[in-house]
Amino acid sequence: MRVIAGDLKGRPLVAPRGWKVRPTSDRAREAIFSALGERVLGASVLDLYCGTGALAIEALSRGAAHATMVDRDTRAALGNVEHLGLGERVELVRADASRWLAGQPESGDAPVFDLVFVDAPYRLADRVGQELDTHLPRLLSEGGRAIVESGARRPLRVESLPRLRQRRYGAADVAFYGEGG
Repeated sequence: MRVIAGDLKGRPLVAPRGWKVRPTSDRAREAIFSALGERVLGASVLDLYCGTGALAIEALSRGAAHATMVDRDTRAALGNVEHLGLGERVELVRADASRWLAGQPESGDAPVFDLVFVDAPYRLADRVGQELDTHLPRLLSEGGRAIVESGARRPLRVESLPRLRQRRYGAADVAFYGEGG
């Protein structure tokens, strides 16, 4: 697994041996970032269930300003962030992503992000969908995008935001959500 494009193009990303991870495929990552285009430049990124951090790292490589990466086990993401020298541009949060979402302030004090990547374990689709419906709209900047990857057999749906596009890549369903153009 490698960074596909940008300043870090070709640099390897690693996951610890024995981990039960399912990183976003290169094909899906390329399609996601092709669709996002210039939106990535200068963006503030949130990567929920970040795993290896591949989505946030790809965004940083392509010009995003900062990334907050949230996962219960941040060892793989930390290793990749350190190896690629991205420490100053990344906030790594070791927490259950659902609890982290629920713990964000209700008021205008909540952080906002231009791009939110969600790649939860496929088996959690129902629970995660409800949590995203509740919390995601207040964390997404005006004109921001949420990119949600889930299993193609049971796609995760975010009902609180308009779905802008949806594609299937093998066993993965990738949907883009957001308001406005």
